[in-house]
Amino acid sequence: MDKRVYESAILINAALDDEAIKNIIERVKETITTNGGEILEIDDWGRKRLAYQVKKSKIGYYVIFRFNSLPDLVPKLERYYQLDETILRYLSISLSKDALEQIEIDKALLPQLVEEVEQIPVVPPEADEDDEETPETPETDV
Repeated sequence: MDKRVYESAILINAALDDEAIKNIIERVKETITTNGGEILEIDDWGRKRLAYQVKKSKIGYYVIFRFNSLPDLVPKLERYYQLDETILRYLSISLSKDALEQIEIDKALLPQLVEEVEQIPVVPPEADEDDEETPETPETDV
């Protein structure tokens, strides 16, 4: 069997302190590497507000792992996720060559996008209607 590239996204209970979250991330990394996987990238998104409650949590901590492994690692990893009560949700997928190419393109374009966004002028917030004087309207002949 050939190794494939996988992406595994996990949602950790954000009520935990930062040290506990780091420990969970380290244990997932350890689970991947001890079962023959090679971690390519860890994308730490941090705490985000959820669109709906997940296991009574309104905020979650997102982490995405990209790794090379044999296909038999994914069921072991997902079993670990199920047993860990602090992991609220997870999703593991196999990445196609097209998806990997798109990820590389996105990484290459990110600095350029950040630079463009930083060049956008900041517009001061509009004043309240009560504070503004009402502009005069030109008179028109009817």
